[in-house]
Amino acid sequence: MPTSTRFSHQQYRSAAPISPHHLLAPRAPGVDSAGQADQAECWRQIAAAYHAVGLNTIYLLRGSVGLAAANTLDALARFFPPAKGMLRRAHRELADSSSGDSGTFTQAYARELERSLSAGSGSRIAVRLVEWSDENNHLGRADAAVRLVALLTGDRAAQRRRVLVWAHGHAGNVAALATHLLSGNRSDIEAFFAAAEIYYRWPVLGWIDIPLWRRVRALLEERANASVREALDVATFGTPVLYGWNQAGYNRLLHFVFHRPVAGLPSYRAPFPLEPERIFRAADGDYVQQLGIAGTDVPPGILAWRARWADRRLGRMLQASLPDTSTVERLRPGVRVAESGTTLLVDYGASQGRLADHCGGHAVYADRQWLLFHAQEIARRFYPPARVQAA
Repeated sequence: MPTSTRFSHQQYRSAAPISPHHLLAPRAPGVDSAGQADQAECWRQIAAAYHAVGLNTIYLLRGSVGLAAANTLDALARFFPPAKGMLRRAHRELADSSSGDSGTFTQAYARELERSLSAGSGSRIAVRLVEWSDENNHLGRADAAVRLVALLTGDRAAQRRRVLVWAHGHAGNVAALATHLLSGNRSDIEAFFAAAEIYYRWPVLGWIDIPLWRRVRALLEERANASVREALDVATFGTPVLYGWNQAGYNRLLHFVFHRPVAGLPSYRAPFPLEPERIFRAADGDYVQQLGIAGTDVPPGILAWRARWADRRLGRMLQASLPDTSTVERLRPGVRVAESGTTLLVDYGASQGRLADHCGGHAVYADRQWLLFHAQEIARRFYPPARVQAA
């Protein structure tokens, strides 16, 4: 397997972020008649900005929020035995809840976004929901990245015009892996598929039982992806800081992170160690985004030996640049800001309801009261008038 690749991993440092970041404290839109009129005008402007750059499709990459939060708290319980009882109780509450669907992108959410954009412009921008396994390991995200690349390169409309991806939770790390595949770097592509080969191709016998992987590899080796990467814009929502991004594989990148600054810490840092009772209130923002970093994966089961083997090999490649430190030491700097793109540290306000409702602050991004805010910020950051005229 080639060892000289440019696959990168986010570093966990307490120093100031090297990429742009901004603190925002927006107000949720009102619901009175005057507010509705203002919202209609906002949607018209957003749709006009999207159309002006040739945007014709928005892909929503969903995550499994309740399960993600439950797995994160379960991992945290291993690192903090004194809080084990409280954290395991929180784990059970989340695992038994039904918020895993309502707290992330859904078909209803996709329909509302498409309807809002169409009502504002009169012409349609398609919004497509993309699901994946949401397995919290390297192989699960790698498999989803391959499928995302297949979707983007197989969509002829996407190849001709601009494409926008909204990715929730670890789906953002799926998109990060996809940017390495779309970058056109042959050594990266070869290393990636070699590391995972035992997953999609039987050893010794050579049978390929997941043909999609072979098709995508051939397509990438033919360099048939240039038009996609040049037109790909990505917005992530609560994505844990994990993989690095390859700037040759996308056009624009923006991160939304629920964050509430804490007195005594720099405004860009999350507190650590945590007070478990604050997790139940999401008092500091999105704990899943904060805690779902390197070292908190759930590897494939031992019976799925091919998947487990591939996951280990992918891990060695994807985390090659990561210092050999403990998960606790990685968590201590409280990293919120990714090293690539622009990060918006958004204080959405106090979370309402039980832990199962807000999922440790990770469900806020799919709350429809913030849909207009997200669409508007993406238009403002990605497609302002000066950039639209230059496109």
